[in-house]
Amino acid sequence: MAEKPSIRIVLGVTGSIAAFRAADLASAMVKEGWEVHAILTPDGARFLPALSLAALTHRPVHTSLWEEGEGGRMSHLDLAQTADVVVVAPASADFLARAAHGFAADVLGAVLLATRAPLVLAPAMNTNMWTHPATRENVNQLTSRGVIWAGPAEGRLACGAEGPGRLAPTEEILRRVKEILKKEEKK
Repeated sequence: MAEKPSIRIVLGVTGSIAAFRAADLASAMVKEGWEVHAILTPDGARFLPALSLAALTHRPVHTSLWEEGEGGRMSHLDLAQTADVVVVAPASADFLARAAHGFAADVLGAVLLATRAPLVLAPAMNTNMWTHPATRENVNQLTSRGVIWAGPAEGRLACGAEGPGRLAPTEEILRRVKEILKKEEKK
């Protein structure tokens, strides 16, 4: 009997103080038996070293739009075309704005434009940023395109403010991914 192909998750990590929690998420995804391919934006790398994600996923971390994939193909196209689910955690306010408007100046933005895989976004930012009308418009635009949201959670933020903006717990993000995989399995 043929072995079931592995679930391929692309995990994007953007610039937010919550980026350190992406390490726990990557580890939990690997424990689920999923093949995790991490993308670290330049701002994300200011908060979480690529080496940490590589050690947890047992794979190289993608940081450049210009990486060459197998057979000379662009790695961002390979990631986009083979992903079962794309997860961005944390998804910063800047990232939401760029995603809503289709910017592809980095590897994560390019993957989002090239993939047809379901997208789970787990926002993390200051409460005022989350509730700002520009962010709300970006969230509405992304929702209209089928984005699935995990959070944000409410509570004390790194800046000391209280309110919505915390990265959703790992368990909630995993639950969203499992819901998608279950739906895809039924198709």
